[in-house]
Amino acid sequence: MPKYPFVTKDQVVEIAEQFPTPFHLYDEAGIRRNMEAVRDAFAWNPGFKEYFAVKANPNPRLISILHEYGCGCDCSSDTELMLADALGIHGHDIMFSSNDTPADDFRLARKLGAIVNFDDITHIEFFERVAGPIPETVSCRFNPGGLFQLANGIMDNPGDSKYGMTREQLGEAFRMLADRGAKTFGIHAFLASNTVTNEYYPALARILFTLAVDLANETDVHIGFINLSGGVGIPYRPDQEPNDIRAIGEGVRQAYEEVLAPAGMNDIKIFAEMGRFMMGPYGCLVTRAIHEKHIYKEYIGVDANAVNLIRPAMYGAYHHITVMGQAGGPDKSRMPATRTYDIAGNLCENNDKFAIDRELPEIDMGDLLIIHDTGAHGHSMGYNYNGRLRSAEVLLREDGTCELIRRAETPADYFATLDVTPTGRTLLAQLTRKES
Repeated sequence: MPKYPFVTKDQVVEIAEQFPTPFHLYDEAGIRRNMEAVRDAFAWNPGFKEYFAVKANPNPRLISILHEYGCGCDCSSDTELMLADALGIHGHDIMFSSNDTPADDFRLARKLGAIVNFDDITHIEFFERVAGPIPETVSCRFNPGGLFQLANGIMDNPGDSKYGMTREQLGEAFRMLADRGAKTFGIHAFLASNTVTNEYYPALARILFTLAVDLANETDVHIGFINLSGGVGIPYRPDQEPNDIRAIGEGVRQAYEEVLAPAGMNDIKIFAEMGRFMMGPYGCLVTRAIHEKHIYKEYIGVDANAVNLIRPAMYGAYHHITVMGQAGGPDKSRMPATRTYDIAGNLCENNDKFAIDRELPEIDMGDLLIIHDTGAHGHSMGYNYNGRLRSAEVLLREDGTCELIRRAETPADYFATLDVTPTGRTLLAQLTRKES
């Protein structure tokens, strides 16, 4: 099926006149519609809460939009905890899901009153030693091992994952935590990434609901919530059917009624930690064609690179591309594909390509291109190889106006951490004068 941007050609041309390319653009209206759909899909569970995975997109403006709907934060580091705290998100509105966790991270999570989701049984005594008494509400991450399969095949390989505890460790961890004063327990698991099927959450729910019943009988603890984590994906490719969050919510409800309710455990709250599903389709990378190269293949060089979006280079991930055109020219967004290109950035790495052998309309220099589905794990995974600088982030508001929600990096930002040396201080002084 066709895959269209959430902006028109005229809109993106106007935005690019205000904010130099490349930049990430976000759709406020789409984010709000999606958050409402998630809320409604799980409204049958009075305690339902979405903890947005901050690692997917740590922009405060976007997190604040979700927080308006009661969304919490799933944090995995002390820096992400600081961000939540600065936004007024504290206590049980924070789920701290970390692994190989430094002492300072546990200390801050304890200070903010976050729900700590223990990734390993050894972390319990470590937490107690470095952060103080075990909180009354805790969670533990489960890893069932082996392969995780649905009817349509193998989805992922939890047995090869570094996360979570075995079934035996989980029971022991619950007893250890109860002995240390914990009163309300949660179970968390992440068994597959970016699933584009309505079956994943309901299947995971049945596994965790059954586990909850068994653990409650085995350890005599009160299980207060089940955290389905993330894994609900988005259709990066145009031939993929998007997930139906209402069908997913209904599937989880059926599992709840069939497994938990008969066991008298129908007070359990359902949590989720979706990042990609919450934000992915509502962001795009806007870039401009600046060079063309004709050697053994046809290349279009754009002003973005893997610094702005590393997923294609790191994973070989597919991101759809729409050629929009430029001011005064035709709208190319619905033109047929007539050329085959590699769309490349300017890093000194041959994998710095957004597309390989991609069929697209003919691209002229100056044309604007939309790289779709960068709202999650786009800007957030940026880095500074080759001294390239990360781009701005812009919010397309519901009323059609735009708001700069993160400025582009400058050379002064890149060199800022060198201020401990005389050379670094001199360089920064020179850059400051030039930029002013």
